[in-house]
Amino acid sequence: MHRFTELADRAAVFALSSLNEVQDRTVQALQTSGATVHVENLQMVSLSKGVFAVGLFSIFEAMLQDDLGGVYGFKEARRALKAQGDDALEARFESYFLAINVLKHGDGPSYRTLVSRKGELPFTVMTDKEFEEIEGDVSIINSLIWVDDEFVENCGKIIREVTTALQRSRPNILL
Repeated sequence: MHRFTELADRAAVFALSSLNEVQDRTVQALQTSGATVHVENLQMVSLSKGVFAVGLFSIFEAMLQDDLGGVYGFKEARRALKAQGDDALEARFESYFLAINVLKHGDGPSYRTLVSRKGELPFTVMTDKEFEEIEGDVSIINSLIWVDDEFVENCGKIIREVTTALQRSRPNILL
C-alpha cells in the first residue's frame, strides 16, 4: 500500500472537489427553485465533510495503533510528540483530536475543553452565538464543530505533520 498520508491527501482532494461540485450545482438550482431536495443536498454536503474528517482521523488512529504498538494510538502519538519537544504540534493535534471527538460524540468533556479555548483554535466551535450568526443558512447541520473545506484540509495537514514528526524519532513508522 502507498503511504497513508499520500492516499489521504488524494482522497480529501477528490471528496472536497466532488462535494463542492454538488454544492455549486445545488446553489445554482436554488436560484430558480426552493425545492426541499436542494436544501437536503446542501445539508448532505455539510454532513459528508464531517463524515470524511471523522473517518480520516479514525483510520489514522488505527494506523498509529499498529505502528506505535499501543492500545490508544492518539495518546501514544501525543506522548511521543511531547517527549520529542514538539509541544506546539502536540497542542494543535490535541485540538483536532478533541474536535473529532465532538463530531463523533457531541456535547461533553471534549466540547467544553474546546469552548474554553475558543480564541486559540484554528477552527470554529459552534456555540449559541455562532448558531445565531448563521441563522437562515439552509446548509447548516446540527454540529458543534464548523466543518468546511479548511477544516478538512487542516485535518490532513495535521496528520502529515504528526507523521513527519514521529518519523524523526521512529523511522519505522510507515504512515
